Amino acid sequence: MEPAFMNTSDPQKENRKRFRLLLIEDNPGDVRLTQEAFSEGSIPINMDVVMDGEEAIKFLRKQGEYAAASTPDLILLDLNLPKKDGRQVLEEIKSDDLLKLIPVVILTTSNAEVDIRMSYNAHANCFINKPVDFDNFFDIIQKVEEFWLQTAILPSSVR
Repeated sequence: MEPAFMNTSDPQKENRKRFRLLLIEDNPGDVRLTQEAFSEGSIPINMDVVMDGEEAIKFLRKQGEYAAASTPDLILLDLNLPKKDGRQVLEEIKSDDLLKLIPVVILTTSNAEVDIRMSYNAHANCFINKPVDFDNFFDIIQKVEEFWLQTAILPSSVR
């Protein structure tokens, strides 16, 4: 009997490494769209979702209920989060010796120059303005998958 999390419709997809992705996003609609877009992709993904900045840091540091959490290969981070905003989360990730090598892709509705500059100054690996159009959103997620999960060599692959 196969595990419930496997997609048995594409055996080739399941024989490859499953990438671990952490989505830090507070908008349930954007969470659903991101999950759907990655499920349509060609790369097997295990996606964890946290919906505020405090939970994101607990998840990444494996604190409390997240003690058994897997370290992600890639983080998608929204900047506008409750409790602790994405700017603070990014700074904490990139100042932590155990987390700083995890690539962080900022995926946000903001296109403010101050947010773009701050993100790169805090060592974000990429800044993407989240499209509001459904088809463009899927296109962006496909490009994220193609580059970060198919083309780039991630630090987790050389552990």
